[in-house]
Amino acid sequence: MTSANAGGRGTTASNGEIITSGRDSTAVTLDHAGGGVLPTSTCLWLLSGEQVGRVAFRANGEILVLPVNYVLDGDAIAFRTATGSKLAVALDEDAVGFEVDGHDAAARAGWSVLINGRAVQVKDPDTLARLEATGLTPWADRIDHPHWVRIHPETMTGRVVAHS
Repeated sequence: MTSANAGGRGTTASNGEIITSGRDSTAVTLDHAGGGVLPTSTCLWLLSGEQVGRVAFRANGEILVLPVNYVLDGDAIAFRTATGSKLAVALDEDAVGFEVDGHDAAARAGWSVLINGRAVQVKDPDTLARLEATGLTPWADRIDHPHWVRIHPETMTGRVVAHS
């Protein structure tokens, strides 16, 4: 569970480390709205500590945003899926968004990482074996999820609520 520290100095990850600065202790710059911009290294660190994100894609003329449990595979997101809309997006290698966040309402603190990229069905036997070895099983387990999808990032951005 992601939370924020009680002093309001910034957001912390599940292991209690403060991320008001970059993961490598570099200062976080502010965006036009006063949010802290996280470096890629911090974004990857945050992604590696979470299990659930939301994948956003276009299907049948609508934008869908669906939760998935995932693993970080290098700098790519990987998740299992059944035959359906998420797999169709991967078969077409369509553009997708993937977002993970954490917040603490009491401290008015939080963070968000957004990846924009392409969803691709994993077919390479070595990659499949590596992903299977992660032990990831879908939380939604009423039907089989035999297909792996990877989201290859084209952009990765992270923001953190920055308090004065």
